[in-house]
Amino acid sequence: MTVVTGGSRGIGLALARRFAKAGHDVALVARHADALQAAAASIARELHVTAVAIPLDVTDASAAQQIDAHLAANGFYLGVLINCAGIGLAGRFVSHDENVIQRLLDVNVDALTRLMRHALPAMIARAEGGIINVASLGGLVPGPNQAVYYASKAYVVSLTRAVATENAGSGVRVMALAPGPVDTGFHQAMGAELSFYRHLVLALSAEQTARAAYRGYVLGLRLIVPGVTAKLLQIALWIIPHAVLLPLIGWLLRRREERPWSDTGDNEA
Repeated sequence: MTVVTGGSRGIGLALARRFAKAGHDVALVARHADALQAAAASIARELHVTAVAIPLDVTDASAAQQIDAHLAANGFYLGVLINCAGIGLAGRFVSHDENVIQRLLDVNVDALTRLMRHALPAMIARAEGGIINVASLGGLVPGPNQAVYYASKAYVVSLTRAVATENAGSGVRVMALAPGPVDTGFHQAMGAELSFYRHLVLALSAEQTARAAYRGYVLGLRLIVPGVTAKLLQIALWIIPHAVLLPLIGWLLRRREERPWSDTGDNEA
C-alpha cells in the first residue's frame, strides 16, 4: 500500500489520487480526522481502490508503528512511502518563536527521517518499494527570509540523494520531489503570499505536481523538479554566484508587509 503523510489536502492529496489512478491502494496520514476521512472516502469512491485514513501526528514517536498496525489490520503492508507532511515559515529568522521553529524541525526533518528509516529495511528485504520525500526547489539553495524552511528542505534533498545512492541496485526507488511554488494554500498559510516571488514566479497546480512526481517515480529519477519554470530556476541556482543570488532570493522572499505569525497548525500540509 502507498502511504502518504500530509495526505488530506494539497500536494499530499494530489499525490494520493495520482497513485490511486495508477492502481495503488492508498493510506492517508494527517492530524485532522474529518478531512482525512472525507479524502479517503472520495478516493475509494471515485478511483475504485482501497483508501484508508490514519489520523495521527507524524511527530509522535510511535507514528511508524501506528501506521504499520493500521495497515496490517486492513491486510496490507507499506509498499511506497510518500513523506509530504510539512510546515512552512516565512519571515526573518530572529522574528520566529523558538517553539515554532522546533515544531517545523520536528515535522519537516525528524518525523520524515524516522518514517524513512523505519520503512526502508523491509523494502530492501523485498527488493521492491519506493520512498518519495517532498522537498522544495528551495532545498537547493539558502533562503533568506525563509531560512529555516529552506534549510529543512535542503536536509531532505541531501538525505534523500545520499540514501538513494546507498541503495542503488536494491530494487527500492528513493527520490526527492522538489517543486517550485504550487497553488495549494500552503504559502498563504505561512504568510508567504505577501512575498514578491508569489507574484513573479508561475505556480503549478497540485495535480500538475503530482503528475510530474508519478512520472519521475516510474522513471526512477532521484530528484524530480516539476514544470519548465522550476527547471529553469534550478539551472539559475546552479550558475548564478551566491554573492548575487542570495540577496536576490532574500528580496524575492521578503514579505511586503509584516504580520504576526503563530503556529496554529493551519499551515501544516
